[in-house]
Amino acid sequence: MKTNSGKTALVTGASSGIGRASAEALARAGFTVFGTSRRAVSNGPDGVTMLVCDVTDGESVASLVSTVHSQTGRIDLLVNNAGVGMRGGAEESSVAQVQALFDVNLFGVIRMTNAVLPAMRQHGGGRIINIGSILGLVPAPYSAHYSAAKHALEGYSESVDHEVRAFNVRVSVIEPAFVRTVFDQNGIEPDSVLKEYNRARAGVDALLRDVMPKADRPEIVADVVVKAATDAPPRPRYTAGKAARQVSLLRRFAPVGIFDKSLRKQFRLPV
Repeated sequence: MKTNSGKTALVTGASSGIGRASAEALARAGFTVFGTSRRAVSNGPDGVTMLVCDVTDGESVASLVSTVHSQTGRIDLLVNNAGVGMRGGAEESSVAQVQALFDVNLFGVIRMTNAVLPAMRQHGGGRIINIGSILGLVPAPYSAHYSAAKHALEGYSESVDHEVRAFNVRVSVIEPAFVRTVFDQNGIEPDSVLKEYNRARAGVDALLRDVMPKADRPEIVADVVVKAATDAPPRPRYTAGKAARQVSLLRRFAPVGIFDKSLRKQFRLPV
């Protein structure tokens, strides 16, 4: 039987995948959990109160945080999970399309963070966990814009962590690799597909078909979210899953040329 911790958690993008698994894991760990989705859902995560929120809309974010705070009197944990993917050659997407990606994956995090920090300061502390990606550490051919957003999230998260420690608030990033969700299926398609990238696109699609059946389950990432939420003190970043740990180590310690060849081989690019 779980013991209620008395703490309130807010998880964005909780209707499926990593967000849903994380919300359920936090509920089992004793948090009172509120999850969000862009549209109302009838089959939300077990033990989680679902609310509607669009992280690209400042008024929607403010209304969400006000609702949660009015019901519980506190927000102890924010998990910024809402996000979208984009796959294709970098020049295949317009600037407007890339701005739409960043509006969710980076600026949505910033909106949510700015909205919860006053409550966390008021109550003397809190945790913010941002769901990043191993692509925030390594290059990702044919995911340049998504990778750029996750690289930006890494820098933002670590910088904010230094700023808010004085208020007993900590910020951590979770870095998974491939995860078995519908995330890639629901990604943004390039708005200017070029035939010059068709061969490489086919190679990336083949890679995903190979790795996704063996990819980590969302629950593996959710377990790391709970760890980051309860560690004393928390670490600035956590890899999630065996593949993510291996890539992180390879990036840190392998010579540049070896890492470059390994990445190109994985993405089926000429070495």
